[in-house]
Amino acid sequence: QVQLEESGGGLVQAGGSLRLSCAASGRTFNMYSMAWFRQAPGKEREFVSVIDWSGGHPYYADSVKGRFTISRDNAKNTVYLQMNSLKPEDTALYYCAADRRPWRLYSSSPDIADFGSGGQGTQVTVSS
Repeated sequence: QVQLEESGGGLVQAGGSLRLSCAASGRTFNMYSMAWFRQAPGKEREFVSVIDWSGGHPYYADSVKGRFTISRDNAKNTVYLQMNSLKPEDTALYYCAADRRPWRLYSSSPDIADFGSGGQGTQVTVSS
């Protein structure tokens, strides 16, 4: 079982930037793709971005493409989400999650069910 702890959220004005971090422990981190999801109040959890076990094949939701960048440091068991040009509609609780199966690649939006539940999340609030 992997334990995940997200951090880096906060309040930022539209157009600003934040960098989220997700520290993982409990199993072999570098065998699993990692993803970021988000959930706004009253809405379902939605996919944001995924990266494979080696740090390759990043994939983004259309809503964040060109603004967000996912990366990982396997030596630190950490995955990151650099968020630039933030918009009010990016306001949500952001979660990272580990793939339930190792060595799996994604070339499109993954099914949320393919990933674990994630940590407690980190709140991102973008003011207009």
